[in-house]
Amino acid sequence: MTKQTRLNRSIRAWMDVFLHRSMRGWWRFARSTGLSMPQFSMMMQMYHYGACGMSEVSERFEITPAAASQLADKLVQSGLIMRQENPNDRRAKLLDLTQKGRELIEQGIEERYRWVAEMEARLTDEQRTQISEALDLMTRIGQDLEVDPVH
Repeated sequence: MTKQTRLNRSIRAWMDVFLHRSMRGWWRFARSTGLSMPQFSMMMQMYHYGACGMSEVSERFEITPAAASQLADKLVQSGLIMRQENPNDRRAKLLDLTQKGRELIEQGIEERYRWVAEMEARLTDEQRTQISEALDLMTRIGQDLEVDPVH
């Protein structure tokens, strides 16, 4: 077990608060829409990665093609996603967000981070600057770790 430094403890404490607050806002919003978390997650995948085929949905969520189709059917009926012909394979269909679906996801993202604005309002200008600089540094290092095969 790694010895925890003060910095390590501080980062872990922040991560715990951040994840708890962020996910709580996300779940509340998803629940308020009447969608299930798998449906909401399917829409998030399309929001971030674009149109996808049914087999991709099935693989990403480790569900059967029939279960993926059922999830998609409910979202199509709600007008949140659409099925369109795959230009590379006319037999296959692509799923993508409708404008209504995109707006719903963007609203969810705003809800997810609403608490950040509340927290920022409690900080002084000096604290905002210090925290911003520290988080920018940590973000850059974290991104570097993503591409560094040694770590």
